[in-house]
Amino acid sequence: MKKAIFLLAIILLTACSSYQNINKDEVSQQIDNWHAAASSADFDAYFNLMTSDAVFIGTDASENWQLEEFKAFSKPYFDKGKAWSFTSLERNIYERSGVIYFDELLDTQMGICRGSGVMYQQDGVYKIAHYVLSPTVPNDNMNEVTQLKASWDTTFKSTLKR
Repeated sequence: MKKAIFLLAIILLTACSSYQNINKDEVSQQIDNWHAAASSADFDAYFNLMTSDAVFIGTDASENWQLEEFKAFSKPYFDKGKAWSFTSLERNIYERSGVIYFDELLDTQMGICRGSGVMYQQDGVYKIAHYVLSPTVPNDNMNEVTQLKASWDTTFKSTLKR
């Protein structure tokens, strides 16, 4: 009986220790800091807020960058003194088993976009591990947008089939 109680106590302690009660304000601030670093063209601050294995998915279907590729793509923009400027209009933050995931509507130079991402702690700091940026299209305009990009989509799909 003592062994069963001891085993149950170990299981409960282990289960409780794996649960993290995240500070959503802290997480939100890190995301805001990340966006602010891009807006002020602070290359080091921006990329220090991403995990060492981060992925950035851009608005173009061909933009699926691992961290080093994204740094190389981004560097010329940062070197010009302003990369991009995204301001969160609305953000939802969720957590499960220590992994944070979020979505946000953004005010950008491309109009309203949606960002979604995954974060986890690396070196004791919440960092972005995966981010997807997508333009938003009103449902009433979807047919026009579909027609506008139809030729490009056809060409791009043929490169994927190779």
